[in-house]
Amino acid sequence: MTIRIGQGFDVHAFGDGDHVMLGGVRVAHDRGVLAHSDGDVVIHALCDAMLGALALGDIGQHFPPSDPQWKGADSLAFLRHCRALLRERGWQLGNADITVVCERPKVGPHALAMRETLAGELGLALDAVSVKATTSETLGFTGRGEGIAAMAVVLLVRSP
Repeated sequence: MTIRIGQGFDVHAFGDGDHVMLGGVRVAHDRGVLAHSDGDVVIHALCDAMLGALALGDIGQHFPPSDPQWKGADSLAFLRHCRALLRERGWQLGNADITVVCERPKVGPHALAMRETLAGELGLALDAVSVKATTSETLGFTGRGEGIAAMAVVLLVRSP
């Protein structure tokens, strides 16, 4: 069996707003994020992991923040694009493991909904998508509540 791995990371500063998008799920929060698209750090990190495993650069190359067509874009469109790139090249996603880093909002109550959304978009079984969270113990920009980050790792397998 031929496999590849990829890893991704994304971060956004908090700004004005009343929610954040995480894994395609709208999560109520007293802040929004500063971003060109909807700023979904979970999907952005996941896309970077998928693109990295394919050696196709990063999300900024495929969806440049300088391009006005992506202003306010739903990040699920980015994920669909990355899934199509996998298929075109004969790969499929084996599994994805994602970690959100923030003090707030609390991710745990929304993790299952994120997993369901991502698994559905990717055509995966629910047990092939992991979403978990950690804090940075009040250290750094996430600890001070200045922003939110996510890391993702994926395993690709060659389609039969």
